Amino acid sequence: ETFGVDASASGGGGMMMMAAPAAAEEVEEKAEQTEFDLFLKEVPKDKKISVIKAVRTLLELGLKEAKEKVDEPGKLMEAKPKAVVEAAKKALEEAGAVVEMK
Repeated sequence: ETFGVDASASGGGGMMMMAAPAAAEEVEEKAEQTEFDLFLKEVPKDKKISVIKAVRTLLELGLKEAKEKVDEPGKLMEAKPKAVVEAAKKALEEAGAVVEMK
């Protein structure tokens, strides 16, 4: 009891070995990232129009706002679910942009 151990729960050495991996899996699940950011890194000049169209569609922006986002690459999406960010990344890469998911 002094060390937080219950002597009545003696399941043998094999039982104790099973508990350690389960604890490690719990820590791994907690550390798994659930929200992601999407960064626009680079837009080739010949692909700029198609990237602006993709940004307008994904972020539901007007033409002026989408053009400003593309002209000054940076964070496009913040704290979104992985599936949403992956779909946006795919669409922007197909349009010709260089993007990064963090």
